[in-house]
Amino acid sequence: MIPHSRPTLDADDAERVARVVRGGHIAQGPEVDAFERELAARLGVAAAAVVGSGSAALELAFRVLDVGPGAEVLVPSYACDALHHCVTRCGATPVLVDADPATLSLSADDARRRRTDRTRAAVVHHAFGLAVDLAAFAALGVPLVEDCAQALGAVVEGRPVGGHGRVAVGSFYATKMLTTGEGGVLAGPADLVARARDLREYDERPDLAPRFNYKMTDMQAALGRGQLGRLDGFIARRRAVAAGYRARLAGAPCRLPPAAGARHVFHRFVVQVDAPVDAVIARMAAVDVAARRPVFRPLHRALGLAGYPEAERLWATCVSLPCYPSLTDPEIDTVAAAFRRAMAP
Repeated sequence: MIPHSRPTLDADDAERVARVVRGGHIAQGPEVDAFERELAARLGVAAAAVVGSGSAALELAFRVLDVGPGAEVLVPSYACDALHHCVTRCGATPVLVDADPATLSLSADDARRRRTDRTRAAVVHHAFGLAVDLAAFAALGVPLVEDCAQALGAVVEGRPVGGHGRVAVGSFYATKMLTTGEGGVLAGPADLVARARDLREYDERPDLAPRFNYKMTDMQAALGRGQLGRLDGFIARRRAVAAGYRARLAGAPCRLPPAAGARHVFHRFVVQVDAPVDAVIARMAAVDVAARRPVFRPLHRALGLAGYPEAERLWATCVSLPCYPSLTDPEIDTVAAAFRRAMAP
């Protein structure tokens, strides 16, 4: 089976983690400190705080922006459930926004329509590796949380993603652009990052203000530092895989994602089809190639809401093909051939 996703790990990754284990300091420590400095430099921001997951980073982003009961947060419907959960854990109300057909992120026009006097933040995600221009969302007049979980390394207008919103968040899950197994980051101004660091751990504090255990370990950070050093190579290979698909699928009955230059790092290679998505996925699985819907189920469907036609259309037409640095050229051949057969009448 060619899996839909797999991490790119090597002997250096293993040695970095083993070195921490041999040193005996495995919890949050000097590797975390170094990883945070390196991430901040890569993102072009003042500071970064790493935490135990991307979801933890997103929740802390809302908390440092003082999002709480009575507030509303604009979030994309065509995205994972974590966005909804993180808003509600802060006591606020998620307001779903329809998708943009060009970027597959949220629609700036629909976000403006759904903004109210209670809106306190908006989450703008770079969907599937395609970076969007946050300037289109400036008219909302609320803090923008830039979700870089799928787009670390992408560049917009000469600047890396991560420095375009009020704060940025990222994920280092096993299938992301770089991995620490589980993990995440909140990045941005030093004062907001300092608040996130205060919230991520609760031990030995003079007060009982609510805090969390959202720390990252030095074992994870050591792995992340090695991965960050190879990120440019990972991106180059992802783009090569995407170019390989584009050549092999020329003329196929589907709509291919844009090349988009430095803006696209191809966390996913998402094609849009007219054939039934579940049937295409099943036919590919029958020949040992795993494809998936890029979003399991839009949030509006989980909540039984209507009024999100573009998110609904994307859910009904999008298929994500395997795309990761360790995918070989023969595997690209196999995936493309399986997809073409799956699309045949």
